[in-house]
Amino acid sequence: MTTVVVPAETRPGERRVALVPESVGRLTALGVDVHIQAGAGLGANALDAAYSDAGATVVDGDIFAGADVVLSVNSLDADRVAALAPGTTVVSFLAPSASLDKVKAAQDAGITWLSMELVPRISRAQSMDALSSQGLVAGYRCALVAAERLPKFFPMLMTAAGTVKPAKVVVLGAGVAGLQAIATAKRLGAVVQAYDVRAAAADEIRSMGAKFIELDLESLEGAGGYAREMTEDRSQRQRDLLTPYITAADAVITTAAVPGRQAPMLVTRQMVETMAPGSVVVDLAAETGGNVEGSVAGEEVMIGHASVWGGLNVPSQMPVAASRLYSANLAAISELFLKEGAVVLDFDDEILDGSCVVHGGQVRFAPAREAIEGSG
Repeated sequence: MTTVVVPAETRPGERRVALVPESVGRLTALGVDVHIQAGAGLGANALDAAYSDAGATVVDGDIFAGADVVLSVNSLDADRVAALAPGTTVVSFLAPSASLDKVKAAQDAGITWLSMELVPRISRAQSMDALSSQGLVAGYRCALVAAERLPKFFPMLMTAAGTVKPAKVVVLGAGVAGLQAIATAKRLGAVVQAYDVRAAAADEIRSMGAKFIELDLESLEGAGGYAREMTEDRSQRQRDLLTPYITAADAVITTAAVPGRQAPMLVTRQMVETMAPGSVVVDLAAETGGNVEGSVAGEEVMIGHASVWGGLNVPSQMPVAASRLYSANLAAISELFLKEGAVVLDFDDEILDGSCVVHGGQVRFAPAREAIEGSG
């Protein structure tokens, strides 16, 4: 019988787990055995006993022995991949263009690797869209971080001592994370304005109750719902036009990112220095270069009189919700290739085809293949 294994995450500070007990039944119903490493779910409040009760086998030892499928949040390191049995299927986040050593190890070992970043953004794959599910968590968390660090109320309050004005929040980027940040800041009572380079985002921003910041610039609609990369000239004009909004804001939340690329720099140090004392900037994209000049992933720094918080593995800061959503994403994609207890990879399926980085000794993801061939 096919064995699906879920290892404990090894990334420092990672609290998520790839499979929660509630999702175990979806996999065992496909005719497979589910093995979970002892203690793997503790960071997400999922106890070993809950996995056992759900029908999984808790393994206190080598979780990879006999593995046919490996489900994880973060990618396995190259040494671990090289030690897997040929034909093993790994499903995780990978960032293949930035993880060529792991892709090469999987190629040499005859491993199949499905990257959750590459799941096509089509209606049939919505239940498998882990970028969106984790972005939802990150966007919510960012708004809470801004509210916690701002030394004033988010909502307007009418008191006997007078009226307290609501905080002014500016959100840059209106993908899943940005829209959730907008919605959460609104629920907390802030006055929210938001901007995105895609004209189509304007209606989504307004639907969340925020005001769309209209700049006299061309739209940058791109493929797959992402924005196209902008020229430096346009980028500078955008920063110039955004500066008055940044200056007037009590809190700025930046969420602009394109998978596999460096995050666009939207806010310069000089722009932050125009903000009032006590202002807060939350940069969700700090891990991938940052939307804010001077932000540091995992740290809070002062720029001028403003506090700048750099996000680092933000979904892991809300591990219960993040794990539950990611687990559902993995269960959904697993249902595509686990058939009657066996691994059946049908690459005529555009979801499996689009998300597969390497299979049968061949690198299928073109950017990674070209980079590996070029380095050879």
